[in-house]
Amino acid sequence: MESNLLWKSILGEIELNVNPSIYATWFKKTKLLSHSKKELIIGVPNAFAQRQLETQFQALIKQALEKNEIYCQNLIYRISSPIGQKNNNQTDRLINLSDSQPAKNRWAQNYSQGLNPRYSFDNFIPGSGNDLAYAACQAVVGNLGCKYNPLFIYGGVGIGKTHLIQATGNAIAKNNPSLRVVYVTIEQFVQEFTNAIRYKQVGDFTRCYRNVDVLIIDDIQFIANKEKTQEEFFHTFNVLHEAGKQIIISSDKHPRSIPTLEARLQSRFEMGMTIDMQVPDLETRCAILKYKAEKINLKIEPECVQFLASNISTNIRVLEGALNQLNAFCENHKILIATLQIAQGIFEKQLNSVKTSRTTAKHIIEKIANYYQIKIADLIGPKRDKDIVLPRQVAMYLMRNELNLSFPKIAKNLGRKDHTTAIHSVTKIEKQLLYSEDLKQNIRDLKEGLKFQAV
Repeated sequence: MESNLLWKSILGEIELNVNPSIYATWFKKTKLLSHSKKELIIGVPNAFAQRQLETQFQALIKQALEKNEIYCQNLIYRISSPIGQKNNNQTDRLINLSDSQPAKNRWAQNYSQGLNPRYSFDNFIPGSGNDLAYAACQAVVGNLGCKYNPLFIYGGVGIGKTHLIQATGNAIAKNNPSLRVVYVTIEQFVQEFTNAIRYKQVGDFTRCYRNVDVLIIDDIQFIANKEKTQEEFFHTFNVLHEAGKQIIISSDKHPRSIPTLEARLQSRFEMGMTIDMQVPDLETRCAILKYKAEKINLKIEPECVQFLASNISTNIRVLEGALNQLNAFCENHKILIATLQIAQGIFEKQLNSVKTSRTTAKHIIEKIANYYQIKIADLIGPKRDKDIVLPRQVAMYLMRNELNLSFPKIAKNLGRKDHTTAIHSVTKIEKQLLYSEDLKQNIRDLKEGLKFQAV
């Protein structure tokens, strides 16, 4: 088989087993230079990719090779320039496939952007839940290191944080080709730092990250409980910030809600602009579906769009997955337009499952009691202690906003005789949500745990 076709087949196998950002970061720019029974040489764009492939993805590559009936004794990674460019600093890294111990060559001063070109401002749909974050990211592109530095964006899973921060990185790189723009998940940062300690290459690691112009860190919440990594990131943050370099961070929590996060890191994360991204509203979800449908050439009825957007409200990835499932069904059955009836037929089982397990007032009470570590009897009883009153008010707020219960029913569920108590509680929580980041995080955690309206 021709080398290009063979490598495409291997990459196709790998792509099925890793998430898109991992594939785009570490595999997309590789190529097969040569192969024989004795050795197989893979071209990689830089030393970062070389290092990551040998330490993190060795088993995955070997598995993909074997599935394509490629067996060789040694695997060699070679830093290889694009076709037509000379490379006077090629470095081979040979891995014996029978030995899992990685080689210990030093890192070079190369930078893997890690950015997925699919993410851009053009294909990001702004709405009421994300318009502030969207505007801030665009402002950063034109005011690097000055306005909103650091920019800290937080919110729930699957609402577009990664898309937005990568779109920002891509826009910066496009406008400033000479700048060193690096996107990395905190998981990758932790792993690279751990390897640097293990192989006594901390100096190389720090030089690589402290000499970038823009550092984009995704999922910073996973730095919790990692003391050495927090210390390293603290110093990296200081060096970059004092040099006027732009830092962009995403998280599923506000800095104050990340457990075991050092106070000095928390204060630095909050010294710039901290923005809460919310779940897109119905109109935005409909707009996202229409845009995605156009991209995959799927004709879809407005009623079908409304049906999907109404029933899948908490996670945009799940929404896209449903659209892809609908598209596959239409293609397989030669259907020209996706209708409401077709969507109802496809998702009937999931919807029935949701209906039979729909969240009730009882579920909310149980979840609240568990979350705040109080007794259900106290929550619905007469106690008015401070540690009981707030959870009770939150329970009333969720019953009103998520179950749309009447105030008398809410009061009855919480053991109150007067429904004006429920009105007062809901109003109070709504006001507190305007300024309390801790309460916002509590409500987000509870909603995610209850999984409201998820197909």
